[in-house]
Amino acid sequence: MPKPVKKAVLAYSGGLDTSIILKWLQEHYQCEVVAFCADLGQGEELEPARQKALAMGVKEIFIEDLKEEFVRDFVFPMYRANALYEGVYHLGTSIARPLIAKRQIEIATLTGADAVSHGATGKGNDQVRFELAYHALRPEIRVIAPWREWDLTSREKLLAYAETNGIPIARDKRGEAPYSMDRNLLHLSFEGKALEDPWKEPDEEMFILSVSPERAPDQPTYVELTFEQGDPVAVDGERLSPANLLTRLNALGGANGIGRVDLVENRYVGMKSRGVYETPGGTILGVAHRAMESLTLDREAAHLKDELAPRYASLVYNGYWFSPERLMLQALIDASQSFVSGVVRLKLYKGNVTVVGRRSEQSLFDPKIVTFEEDHGAYDQSDATGFIKLNALRMRIAALVRQQRP
Repeated sequence: MPKPVKKAVLAYSGGLDTSIILKWLQEHYQCEVVAFCADLGQGEELEPARQKALAMGVKEIFIEDLKEEFVRDFVFPMYRANALYEGVYHLGTSIARPLIAKRQIEIATLTGADAVSHGATGKGNDQVRFELAYHALRPEIRVIAPWREWDLTSREKLLAYAETNGIPIARDKRGEAPYSMDRNLLHLSFEGKALEDPWKEPDEEMFILSVSPERAPDQPTYVELTFEQGDPVAVDGERLSPANLLTRLNALGGANGIGRVDLVENRYVGMKSRGVYETPGGTILGVAHRAMESLTLDREAAHLKDELAPRYASLVYNGYWFSPERLMLQALIDASQSFVSGVVRLKLYKGNVTVVGRRSEQSLFDPKIVTFEEDHGAYDQSDATGFIKLNALRMRIAALVRQQRP
C-alpha cells in the first residue's frame, strides 16, 4: 500500500487522462481530491470540467482565470530575454507549467492538502517542470505522478478503466486523435502519432490558430507595437492589458500565416521529439522586441543578452523558473530594459514579420554621426586610424614573428 495521503490537489483539465487520474487517486490513495483547472487561454469552455469533477464526487473545485497573470508575470519577462529554445521554440508549454504549479501549491496550502498530482507522463518534460516548481515552493509536499506508478500503460487499458468506472470518453478518443495538443494564450502545440515520423509533413487541417502562408491575404498588414521598459503596452496606439494585447497579436499573426514551427527538439529527459507549434502573437512580439532593443540598447549590453538568451531559454525549457540562477538572470535582463521604450512598425505578409520602422525618445541612433553626408565635425574619421592599429597590434606581431621563422 502507498503511504497514506489525506488530500491531494490535482492539476485537472476535464479531459480523459486527468479524469482517470482523479478516479485513480480516489481509489488507490483513498484520499480526497481537490480539482484545480487553470484557464490560461485554452480557447474552450471550462465549466464542463467542473460538472465532471462534481459527478465524480469532488467537493472542492477551483477553476481560475490566470490569463493576465500568465502573460504579465511569465510570458512578458521571458520575451524581455529574447528566449528561444534551440533558436526556434517560443517555449509556449514550458512557460505555462510554473504558473500552474505555483497556483497548485497555493491551493494546497489554502485547502490543507498534503499532496499535489499532475498528469504528465514519465517520458516528457512536463513532469520535471511541475515537480521542480513544487519542490522549490513547498519542499515538504508529497508529489504523486500516476504515470510513474500505475499499470495503465496503454491507451487500451486507459479506455477500459474509464468504461469500468463510468468516465465519459470523447468520441475522437476511441479512434485516437493523430496528435496530442497543448494550448494556451501563447501557443498551440501538436505532438505524437502522425508527427512521430519527422519526414512526414503535417496535415494542413491540423492547424487551428493560423492560416497557411499560401492562403494568407495578398496584401500586407501593417501594425505598430508600443513598448515601455521592454514590455508591449499598445497595438496601433490602443493600450491593452497583457492578455488582451497578446490575443490581438494572435489574431493579426494567425490571419497572416505567421508563427508556425516544425521542430525536432532535445527533451531534458534525454530523447529527441518532434513538435509542431503555432505561436502567431509571440512571433510578432519577439521580432518587435528585438527591433526596439536595436535602437535603444547599448551594444555590449545587447551582445551580453544574446549570450545569455540560450541559457535562459534552457532554464525555462527544463523547468528551472523558480531557480536562483533564473532569478539572477531575470534581474540582469530587467535592468537592461529601463530604456527599451518606443514604437516598432511591422509588416505582416504571408508568414513573414518584417520590421519597417522604429522610433524612440531613448534612441541611441544619432543621424548626425552615422550619415554619409557632411557631418559637420560630429565624427572625426581620422580617429579610426589609431583604433584600427591598436586592434590589429596582436595580429601584426604574430605575423612578423612567423615571417622571421625559417
